[in-house]
Amino acid sequence: MDLRPQSGRHHALKLRVQQRLMESLDLVAAQRMPEAELREECLRRVGLLLGEARTPLTLAQKQALLGEVMDDIFGLGPIEALMRADDISDILVNGPHQVFVERAGRLEPSSARFRDEAHLLQVIQRIASKVGRRIDESSPMLDARLPDGSRVNAIIPPLALQGPVMSVRRFASAPLESERLLQLDSWNDAMARFLEAAVRCRLNILVSGGTDSGKATLLNVLSRWIPAGERVVTIEDAAELRLPREHVVSLETRPANSEGKGEVTQRDLLRNTLRMRPDRILVGEVRGAETLDMLQAMNTGHEGSMTTVHANSSRDALRRVENMVSMAGLEFPIAVLRDQMASTLDLLIHVARLTGGRRKVVSISEIVGLEHDAIKCQEIFRFRQTGVDPEGHAAGHFEASGVRPQVLERMRAEGIDLPASLWSRTER
Repeated sequence: MDLRPQSGRHHALKLRVQQRLMESLDLVAAQRMPEAELREECLRRVGLLLGEARTPLTLAQKQALLGEVMDDIFGLGPIEALMRADDISDILVNGPHQVFVERAGRLEPSSARFRDEAHLLQVIQRIASKVGRRIDESSPMLDARLPDGSRVNAIIPPLALQGPVMSVRRFASAPLESERLLQLDSWNDAMARFLEAAVRCRLNILVSGGTDSGKATLLNVLSRWIPAGERVVTIEDAAELRLPREHVVSLETRPANSEGKGEVTQRDLLRNTLRMRPDRILVGEVRGAETLDMLQAMNTGHEGSMTTVHANSSRDALRRVENMVSMAGLEFPIAVLRDQMASTLDLLIHVARLTGGRRKVVSISEIVGLEHDAIKCQEIFRFRQTGVDPEGHAAGHFEASGVRPQVLERMRAEGIDLPASLWSRTER
């Protein structure tokens, strides 16, 4: 008997067993059972059902079939196995019969398949129901967070013209350490030492980068250098930051309900946070009017705060901050706005996903003031790409610009004395 996943007989058998299993289970009670106990009970019932059907299967085939049935009933169906793979960072479902995954920064097709559009829609709706949301023709978009921290985005007809689509952004089971970024060649030792000193002496940091460039990952790494005795509040649209510390408060926005009520924005949370006595505030990504509140918080007793912004370059990041502050509805003269930005922000870190998919810190700049009403920056470290290696990845080196950072005096005042060799203009 051919029981490969592509086999029609396999699908027919699985559907029959699944239907009989669901008819025999009290699903409400099943959801409350410990997973090991539930799997054992389902395995027993599947064995009985297969015996009744007089279908000869080996134990391995029974267990494989059981796994697929369990994934369909309680998990994400065909992509549940992909969710258990440690080396997969993104799962992209372009309809029921086309699934791509990202491994090591590169997209590749997967053999996972849904039965049809109805099967895919069923999984999407199950995700929505678990987070108290709905997705249907009147509300055809979903942005949700799974219990393991993964982010799910789905869009269905009539907005998705070729049927339901879904993307899953997965996160490592444990946040990356700075040493791991060194092993991945995402930065070098001089950059890491400088940024550690910057975090410890409470510099305000803006991390910029494009989509999937590693902004949240870097913010997680930087946060590990915040002294243990400080109170940290994080604000995000979808919680990605996982700070391994005792004194942290994590806040998450809430979308409006089906009646258009109940929305809680980042700006709402940020304003409330100022009443919670935070030492530092971390905003996952500023996107609008909350940018003004973040700048004001950084400038009024919450030094050492950090946030990210979506931008394709360091200079573009500053322009985006200007534009987003204007969303607050206050008519600031541009010179006044830039003066506040220059006096509030200390460091600008730009990360990028380079040729081949690897992510690197490509620039660390210091904001040093205004010059002719323009914000003046000086680059301290950068990654210089020189080509592409035989594996198709960006090749190059990290280097110091040779500029002596002005923040060194502030670091020395905090008892941090970095060696001058860090600023020597050499390849690293």
